[in-house]
Amino acid sequence: MTAHSHCRIQQDDRGLPTGIAHACLPMEWPGPAEMPVMTRSCMLESTMVTREQPLTAGALRSAVERGLPRYPTVKDELRTNLIAKLQSGEPLFPGIIGYDDTVVPQLINALLSKHNFILLGLRGQAKTRILRSLVDLLDPAIPVVPGCEIHDDPLAPLCSACRARAGVEGDDLPVAWLAREERYVEKLATPDVTIADMLGDIDPIKAARSGLQLGDDLTMHYGLLPRANRGIFAINELPDLAGKIQVGLFNILQEGDVQIKGYPVRLRLDVMMAFTANPEDYTARGKIITPLKDRIGSEIRTHYAATRHQAMAITEQEAWTDRPSPAGAVQVPPYVREVVEEIAFQARAERRIDKRSGVSQRLPITAIENVASNAERRAIINRETPVAGMVDVHAALPSITGKFELEYEGELRGADNLARDLIRAAVANVFIGYFENADTRSVVEWFDAGGALQLEDSGPSARLLEDARQVPGLLELVPTAGVDRKAPGPARASAVTFILEGLYATKKISRSDDRGYHAAEASSPRRPRAAAEPSFEDVPQMPGGKKKYYN
Repeated sequence: MTAHSHCRIQQDDRGLPTGIAHACLPMEWPGPAEMPVMTRSCMLESTMVTREQPLTAGALRSAVERGLPRYPTVKDELRTNLIAKLQSGEPLFPGIIGYDDTVVPQLINALLSKHNFILLGLRGQAKTRILRSLVDLLDPAIPVVPGCEIHDDPLAPLCSACRARAGVEGDDLPVAWLAREERYVEKLATPDVTIADMLGDIDPIKAARSGLQLGDDLTMHYGLLPRANRGIFAINELPDLAGKIQVGLFNILQEGDVQIKGYPVRLRLDVMMAFTANPEDYTARGKIITPLKDRIGSEIRTHYAATRHQAMAITEQEAWTDRPSPAGAVQVPPYVREVVEEIAFQARAERRIDKRSGVSQRLPITAIENVASNAERRAIINRETPVAGMVDVHAALPSITGKFELEYEGELRGADNLARDLIRAAVANVFIGYFENADTRSVVEWFDAGGALQLEDSGPSARLLEDARQVPGLLELVPTAGVDRKAPGPARASAVTFILEGLYATKKISRSDDRGYHAAEASSPRRPRAAAEPSFEDVPQMPGGKKKYYN
């Protein structure tokens, strides 16, 4: 059967179709006598949904009586499916690493309590990913009234139009099925968002054409929140919403009614609401109004990965390093991955970088991608296997400098220079972990005796190894970096660059800007303070024993 061939829809003993996605069916079901045809593509799509899917209100009511799940609210649905996953041992939030003992238990408690919640954290802490993963806790599909903007329940419609339609059509009211992916609505909060965007507005043209009062809900043009009815509504960066929008939200959260242009419109919406925010803004001194805070059930704090290995697992999962290339698969040694990850840890502890903005996990993700790309570029030029080294870490500077905000002292230092400082500190930390007990004296002594080594940024690995042979003991240190003595040349060359950069980072040798390695510079003696230079301890005394300070 070809992709465009047709087949008959299977039906049960009552003449109702089974297992068919609603997008493949007509709005009015003709009955068992006139069976429509369905394309093969529809059949393939429908295999994702295994539960019975009645197509009329009467059939749906009968199915519910026979045990088809039907929940009072979407929060009950999330709670029920969460409990089922906990009992079966399924992973709740796949792809979320490092939160198993901190964020995830608090999130589970919030969902079991049927709370609206907010995730407080700095950028790059998987807040949005967590919100989007809540979709997996919804049923595969739910019944809705076809054409209803707020996805009304066919057995308990909310809006006036659907109630009138149900009263006229009764058990023959058509039923469509809404996939769970369509029940998630997300909005990034910005100051220009209006009440009409979030909640809705009165449509005077609709009122005039229908002869209705402006206060009638049939004249309302629904915003994002009503359109998320029977689903999940997520708002990123909640405090960025204007104050009047926040007032409208807490009214919905608590009372369920809103006022649009002076007309009270009662909306008993069934919505699970989740938010994200920066902790600095989520205070009374920030941009949040306290009554809204009071109506959010749970406040959950996210954080960066606690260990370097957790962070490496996140980066490996997210970064695009396993790529097709004419040079072959790009190899990124473990010590290179550790250095890239350590750069982010150093940046988060750096006093010249703004702590309130944070340093996103995207820094090591984009940096390792640039590292792999530079290694790929070198390999293509030199016709050799691509293996990342320290030269590639320095080449990834453009993917590092844009990932942090600088304090005043950082601005004076400059983003590029500060990024180089972070790389040096990261290399030092990782190098000490590998070579703390290794004997590097012969290498250091060679440089102290006047030896110098000039390396090229894009040169072949064979030339680098040839130059390294003149340094006694340098190639013998390669296995300490985890690289076999008989490994291919590019792998050994990468380890050599790690050793040289590590000795430079730990101040045992020096390096010029053009990658020339030589003896460490002797530290200059500290300049004694001039006798005429006044100190704060020697300020002249004023009459009465008071000190005189100079401005």
